Amino acid sequence: MRLLVLFLCSSLFLSCYDYERNCKDFQTGTFEFETVLGTEVVKTTFVRGKEYEIETYQGKIDTSSIRWVNDCEYILKSINPKSMQDQKPMHFKILETDGKTYKFEYNIAGDTNKQLGTARKVSN
Repeated sequence: MRLLVLFLCSSLFLSCYDYERNCKDFQTGTFEFETVLGTEVVKTTFVRGKEYEIETYQGKIDTSSIRWVNDCEYILKSINPKSMQDQKPMHFKILETDGKTYKFEYNIAGDTNKQLGTARKVSN
């Protein structure tokens, strides 16, 4: 019984914790994002302005238009899509900010399969 009360009390305190979200600090600037593909760690660098985001990935450059839904969510749409997949807009949501990094989720707009990532701001 004591364990149940302790568990319920700790759950109550943890559920009240609100993550920091200073999304406006991450709306523009230069960022890096690393992910694992197979056994290799790959890095993407992107520069986000008010209207466009320019991404450099494995020596290739891609430009997308950006539309902010609110301070923490935006839609990217490739300007020069190379495939049917590239024609689909991507939805991004900043979940948490901490100093120079932010955690986000992303998916093809309208799809429920979300992926998580962490990006680091390297310059304004």
